[in-house]
Amino acid sequence: MSMDFPQFRKLEGAQNLYVIEGPKHVTEWQPMGKSNWVMHQHFASDYPRYQWVTELLQGEDPVRILTADAWEQLRSERSVTSADPAPGRTPWPPTPSSWREEAPVGPLTTFGAAAHAQCLAEMASDADVRWALQDRVELPLMVLGGGSNLLMHQDWAGRMLHMNIRGVQKIADDGDAVEVVVGAGESWHGWVMHALDAGWNGLENLALIPGSVGASPMQNIGAYGVEVKDRFAWLEAIHRDTGALERFDSKRCAFGYRDSVFKQAEKDKWVIVRVAFSLERTAPLNTQYGAIQSELQSRGGDHDTTHRQVAEAVITIRQSKLPDPSEIGNAGSFFKNPVVSRDAFERIQRNHPEVAHYPAPEGRVKLAAGWLIDRAGWKGHRRGTCGVHDGQALVLVNYGGATGAEIWALALDIMEDVEGKYGVRLEPEVNQIGL
Repeated sequence: MSMDFPQFRKLEGAQNLYVIEGPKHVTEWQPMGKSNWVMHQHFASDYPRYQWVTELLQGEDPVRILTADAWEQLRSERSVTSADPAPGRTPWPPTPSSWREEAPVGPLTTFGAAAHAQCLAEMASDADVRWALQDRVELPLMVLGGGSNLLMHQDWAGRMLHMNIRGVQKIADDGDAVEVVVGAGESWHGWVMHALDAGWNGLENLALIPGSVGASPMQNIGAYGVEVKDRFAWLEAIHRDTGALERFDSKRCAFGYRDSVFKQAEKDKWVIVRVAFSLERTAPLNTQYGAIQSELQSRGGDHDTTHRQVAEAVITIRQSKLPDPSEIGNAGSFFKNPVVSRDAFERIQRNHPEVAHYPAPEGRVKLAAGWLIDRAGWKGHRRGTCGVHDGQALVLVNYGGATGAEIWALALDIMEDVEGKYGVRLEPEVNQIGL
């Protein structure tokens, strides 16, 4: 593995120092007085800035190329007195980090299936990520966020990075629309509630979804008519091989239904370190789902419904249907809702007129996986220490002591049975590790 970034520079005839973090990212240390630095972060969003980064990379006069040690010696001569870094964007040096050997992974996942990582380290900054990418490179790498969307089938014989990059930073505000960047290690639900507290709206339908902010665009999480892509601005990620920090806009993420480029062409190539969202104080309410309408009506809701009330309704609905991972191991919805052609849907509907369905893009039809599993007779089924939740057929649960292999065997039986009865092959929404 060759690490091409970060690269270190100094301006000849001046004391300015630079860390080049990627093709469009630079952090600058500008001297102030005799003993202080003012730190600036730059993103080359236009051609002149991109050309400036290119010139720094070329290292031609008056720019001098430095080693990391030489750069750090110069940097340590002053203290940073002013900086407003994005969450986690500490380019260098890393905080003192170490690997925990044979670390238990089960407690870091919501399924709780017992497993260990050969070595595990906590990531609190970009610098930590780059340190981990350069260390013990002979071992395979896995990135763990909130642990809410994976099932461990066996021990992980490699490095595991537990993302713990924290922080929320508002970077733009026109009085209504705001742009906010959030550390990848923040709790997703915690971030949604933080946004509501600040009056930044648009994510309320996604309340109480387990997991981390960094994992949310990978899966393009969604619920009750809203997906992450609807409020996504950009994300920043570090390339696993080069160490380059790069920015992904919505187009580059190639979002799909519970899908993105990070599960397809760019799978296992990047470590997401922060995500930015576009929110509004006057965001339109999204209450077209019947369950939300019913819950709001039961609370005496009217035309003055607030964004927080929608979030509270969603929380109540999810709590009534989904088990709390702190009480019973689960990863939420285990299966995706299948999307089928119109012809396939009409065939199913002829035999099952009551089949739950919703319109999907390009004339296709989305079926409710929970309905299919329930009608196939699996809801509430228990098999030893694992089973199907009795309140929501989409949720597989670990009652305590179940292995990943046992839970997966149950999932395979459900998939085979549903396909035999309805001609629809379910796909897991939960990532399978070590299968």
